[in-house]
Amino acid sequence: MEINKELLESLWTEAKGNVRLRQNYDLRTSSADSSQRMLNALLPETEVPIHRHEKTAETVICVAGRLEEIIYEEVDGYVHDTTSRCTDVVRTKGFKEVSRHVLSPAEGQFGIQIPAGAWHTIHVIEPSVIFEAKDGKYGEDGSETLEKFIARRVSESEVPAFLNSFGDLKKNIEYLIGRERQFGAMDVISPLYIARTLNVPLDKVESAMKEIGIY
Repeated sequence: MEINKELLESLWTEAKGNVRLRQNYDLRTSSADSSQRMLNALLPETEVPIHRHEKTAETVICVAGRLEEIIYEEVDGYVHDTTSRCTDVVRTKGFKEVSRHVLSPAEGQFGIQIPAGAWHTIHVIEPSVIFEAKDGKYGEDGSETLEKFIARRVSESEVPAFLNSFGDLKKNIEYLIGRERQFGAMDVISPLYIARTLNVPLDKVESAMKEIGIY
């Protein structure tokens, strides 16, 4: 097969009809191929979650267009605890942008090698097509989004023990929010998420959060 202008334009057309505003094209010739090799057509405003591939590096080559690869790292921070009635300074986990790389063939910036385990995302500036290559089959390369990573950290933390020790819903909510922020949650934590995590009716969570003054 040829990777030509017609193929790229057909992928952009498919991406326009995709709610995610992107479309990939598998370059493997056999399902037995254990690598990941693909073209990915990306349109501006597509949202690619911050993610990583823990078991493999990733090669990204920009075939057409212009975009930015953004790299993040986990950092420690120290803040005043505002999720409870305490005034202690606590250590928190967060994620910050550490580098941004423009990929644009027209500018002579063709690609990047992303190390295994590095958190990253893409900001698409103009319609683009990239070639991506990773080791391992899809779903077996240790890939995960930052959102799922944070949720897993919280679920593996002390939350179950805490819930078994305290019956007060407001304390449970304060503790859960504190744990989320400690492990790097960057957005406002919604009542729905708390209700699902604590297995408590949404209306009770909203009422308790209003009493605490955080909703």
